[in-house]
This record gives sequence, structure tokens and C-alpha cells, in this order.
Amino acid sequence: MTAERWTVSVDKRVCVRTGLCAASAPEEFELDEGGQGRARSATLPASELVLEVAESCPIEAIAITKAANGERVFPPPTA
Repeated sequence: MTAERWTVSVDKRVCVRTGLCAASAPEEFELDEGGQGRARSATLPASELVLEVAESCPIEAIAITKAANGERVFPPPTA
């Protein structure tokens, strides 16, 4: 059985280049040539660290979905 993977995206329209994601999880995130955060891979292993980074983004620019089915992980679905 394979471990769950997440698709992680950073919304370039709202990212304000704090670099917090890359500083907090350099194995999973990096900064592009413009200083905006991005995931290092199309999918990342599901982890508490990746979720914490998304939750700590000051402008909520990071979205996470389950790679297998597109189910939203963060921000949480609203009722």
C-alpha cells in the first residue's frame, strides 16, 4: 500500500513572498525566481508538516488536495 500523497499549490495571485513556507519546510517548498513559494514536486507525501505550513501561511495562499481524488484538505471544506 502506498502512502497518501497531496497536491499542493501556492496561489501566485495572493502570495506576498514571506518565504515562510520554504523556511519552515525546505524539503517540500522552495522559492521561485520571483521569491514566491512553490511546492518542490507536483505531489508531496501527506504530512503534518505540510499541513502546518499551509495553516501558518499569513495570507492562506497554500491549498492542499488529496492527489488520488481531489478532495480538499486545506483550507477545510465549508459546510
